[in-house]
Amino acid sequence: MEYDPIKRRLGSFFNAAPFTRILFYKLLDLLLLRTWHIKKEMRKWTQWRKKSVGLYYKTHILDAGAGFGQYSYYLSGINKSWNILSVDVKEEQVGDCNKFFTQIGRTNVLFKIDDLTKFKTESCFDLILCVDVMEHILEDELVFRNYYASMKDGAMLLISTPSDQGGSDVNEDDDSSFIEEHVRDGYNINDIEKKLRAAGFSDVEARYSYGAPGKISWKLSMKYPIQMLGISPLFYIILPFYYLLFYPICFVLNYLDTSINWSTGTGLIVKAWK
Repeated sequence: MEYDPIKRRLGSFFNAAPFTRILFYKLLDLLLLRTWHIKKEMRKWTQWRKKSVGLYYKTHILDAGAGFGQYSYYLSGINKSWNILSVDVKEEQVGDCNKFFTQIGRTNVLFKIDDLTKFKTESCFDLILCVDVMEHILEDELVFRNYYASMKDGAMLLISTPSDQGGSDVNEDDDSSFIEEHVRDGYNINDIEKKLRAAGFSDVEARYSYGAPGKISWKLSMKYPIQMLGISPLFYIILPFYYLLFYPICFVLNYLDTSINWSTGTGLIVKAWK
């Protein structure tokens, strides 16, 4: 399934006003399990940052492959003294995001059109966030080297990406990815650790996300609604009622998924330090 056309339709609706865009971010925060995992890791990093150098110490963050700007919005709200550079290859999306962040007065965020296979800023960032991006990039080892070069000593890279345990809804050899824009169906947990160490990272930690409850939550909160929207625009009318029925179930499943260390899962949360 081509996911981008559905994202564009949703984006055009929620971009109508700053209020609706913020509402969109809030809905994504509630629905997307990966956001639950990212926020969990960001709370840990923020506490570490506070203890080590103080929250108001000059901090530079890269949102690599920022998309709609959901995580840039979240990060810029944690601390307004943090400077966030958000890069993406899609010109229209970058323009929309810059307009929105200017409208709401978040002057510590700048969106820029750039290709992560070419982007490199020597020893600049204290944190790089990369959420559901690497599965779209064929030259992943080059990007990992660019990340490493762009980070300060002691900085952290945080990645969320599908695993090879069915992360793109691929469970058999002849299955195709649910998201056709993916260039790989998911990372082997040992393979991504090796690639990051080969890029120079001294310490790498990877864990599974989307365990047993997360798989069910993803199907109820994302897969089935996206499939319905791909069938007919009429499902946009039905969607709010669908979520009223199923979101309480998804909430419990998301809580369980972020509370347990899974021996396998369809997602990966990877942290690497320079």
